[in-house]
Amino acid sequence: MKRYIKLSLLTASLLTFAGCNDSYLDQLPETMVQKENFFKTESDLDMYALNLYDFLDNGFYEQDATTDNASTTGNKEIKNILLGTASESNITEGWNWQKLRDINFMLENLSKANISEAKLKHYEGLARYFRARFYVSKVQRFSDVPWIDKVVKVEDEAVLFGKRDPRELVVGKIMEDFKFAFENVETTKIPGKVNKWVIGQEYSRFALFEGTYRKYHKYLGLDKTAANFLTIAYQTAESIMNNGGYAIHNTGKVESDYASLYNNANLENNSEVILGRFYANNVINRSDWPGMFGNYEYYPLRDVVQSYLMKDGSIYTNKPGYEKFSFVEEFKDRDPRLAQTYAAPGWNLVYVSTYSQGPGLYVQQLSKNFSGYHQIKGFLNTSVQEERYNVDIPLYRYAEVLLTFAEAKAELGILNNQGDLDKSINLLRKRAGMPDMTLNPVLDPKMANDFKETAGPNQSLILEIRRERRVELAFEGFRFNDLMRWKAGKLLERKPQGIYFKGLGNHDVTGDGIADIKLIPSNESLPEVREKNSLGVTLRYYKVGRIGQDVSVFLSEGNSGYIDVVDKVGTFEDPKYYYRPIPKNDRDINPSLEQIFGW
Repeated sequence: MKRYIKLSLLTASLLTFAGCNDSYLDQLPETMVQKENFFKTESDLDMYALNLYDFLDNGFYEQDATTDNASTTGNKEIKNILLGTASESNITEGWNWQKLRDINFMLENLSKANISEAKLKHYEGLARYFRARFYVSKVQRFSDVPWIDKVVKVEDEAVLFGKRDPRELVVGKIMEDFKFAFENVETTKIPGKVNKWVIGQEYSRFALFEGTYRKYHKYLGLDKTAANFLTIAYQTAESIMNNGGYAIHNTGKVESDYASLYNNANLENNSEVILGRFYANNVINRSDWPGMFGNYEYYPLRDVVQSYLMKDGSIYTNKPGYEKFSFVEEFKDRDPRLAQTYAAPGWNLVYVSTYSQGPGLYVQQLSKNFSGYHQIKGFLNTSVQEERYNVDIPLYRYAEVLLTFAEAKAELGILNNQGDLDKSINLLRKRAGMPDMTLNPVLDPKMANDFKETAGPNQSLILEIRRERRVELAFEGFRFNDLMRWKAGKLLERKPQGIYFKGLGNHDVTGDGIADIKLIPSNESLPEVREKNSLGVTLRYYKVGRIGQDVSVFLSEGNSGYIDVVDKVGTFEDPKYYYRPIPKNDRDINPSLEQIFGW
């Protein structure tokens, strides 16, 4: 029977707060549950710790928006930054400290509980994990931030009006918190709850982030310390591999095992799920909003399609003429994970609220400002609402641990044993029915051009691990931070591309060789009587042209080319745009907070 972490969260939400805001740190007043009467039992500590949970829900599958994986028509911060319209006055997110006070409040009071020393360390570890997690997001956004490890009071002016602490100091504290948590939090596996292995995954994740960030962002002057973080990353990942009891979900069904992780109503005992969100119809309903499908604000892009290998392991972008392959051509003989991530030719639509054509063989819906591609990873393709409400979400997967292990060792130049690949990357490839990666893979010239910072003797291995990471973790929210840590922000200047069309006329998008849609030029009107294909099905007509014309679909060359979704992308200013400014309102309150990196 499912255990529902959300029920505990509802209970924990009773720890409400009241009062006013006295500082730029958004300081919380004392809780209604007075500390003198709380923090006495393990139940108290458990309830309070649950109140710190802030993991993603259904939006998990739309986290790659505004990267080279996916885009959005929404008003997003990074889009405005690249277009040069962002400043400290209109970037107002991120400088919020309320959660930190909640965490430090727990740390200052948990020792009052009448429990064993081991249990106290467990709960201290949980609180320090959430503090590390809180500060990770701050460092990734601002780099230098104030380090605060106590409950701030109104009279603490030195803290309230203090300066930013250097990244090196803050990251050192983050790593101390992660280390303590990883060493002291219990290993007990309760579905939906944080344990040692959840912490280990996030510990290794941040160590990989910071290690590669320091290695490639040499202007920080911290590159000589990068190896220390990369070592922690692979060693922590390896500890999970050796002791965590997890395994890649693989039943031998290469065409469906990967996808089954994202449409599964029973992930509680799945060997790959380290942390999940678990749902049950009419108890805790999952949202079935199909935003990730790609016809609302969010839509997947052609760039990531091109990163998947051919089924035989060869490089797709080495194929002559790949730039102008049709939708059907680009899905032929590819890594099976592609057709389990994108709606490929021959895919059948069931959940018809997303598209008026009704159920059956899916014909790509084309529309202005969308790519024509559709994401099925995380899309609940069933007409039964009760089934959609019941599907779990795999937030933290063992797959990421394996990828962290391999990448960290490759970046250190010590991934020189085929056995290391076989127990990491190749477990993911075997699930997909793909050939094994070797220690000396063929260099992909396109990737080498995209990631010039990797030039060196280990370049091809690092790039292939990055490819595997992009494919395996597509649309799970990793891509933006990956581009940032690899110092590849310039890739955000690349114009988003949709499906390629060689010209006007009839086109097959379902893969049966029979036309499904018809493209007509901008100077023609849509006819009242429309052509039917050989199956007697009426073709879907689209008027095409360039951006700015009164047409249904924009094509890069007007009557041909890839679907064009935006007119301008903007410029990525290096290093400034790897960071965000402190909002002006907060600097007005505390003038000691200086902007850095050109902000």
